[in-house]
Amino acid sequence: MRYTPEFVTHLDKDEIFVFGSNLAGNHAGGAALTAYKHFGAVMGQGVGLQGQSYAIPTMQGGVETIKPYVDQFFELAEEWDQTTFLVTRIGCGIAGFTDEEIAPLFDRAVDMYNVCLPESFVKIILANREKKATRQS
Repeated sequence: MRYTPEFVTHLDKDEIFVFGSNLAGNHAGGAALTAYKHFGAVMGQGVGLQGQSYAIPTMQGGVETIKPYVDQFFELAEEWDQTTFLVTRIGCGIAGFTDEEIAPLFDRAVDMYNVCLPESFVKIILANREKKATRQS
């Protein structure tokens, strides 16, 4: 399994950098600043595809407010199946969430060949799946 590197400094032509944003699209810090400086993120656009990046808002409330945007991202990733999406630890920096809170939102991505997740997210998702399977048996 391929993981998103901790620091993404280069993208191939068919890769998209997925980062946590705020709804106002003020890409002033963290991965959002990287997306703005290097991968085509647009100031003032807080959601969706922009250049070689994709913004998922994480600053508007609790984890439940992030899920619809993650689901919207999955729809694009399924359509753009020849593109590789490198998901950063969205929400786990400036937004203040933990990996344990955010990773479950990306459970579906573990089964998608074109979505790379941070190793910490994958470990949490697989552990959660194992716990669930153990409880069901």
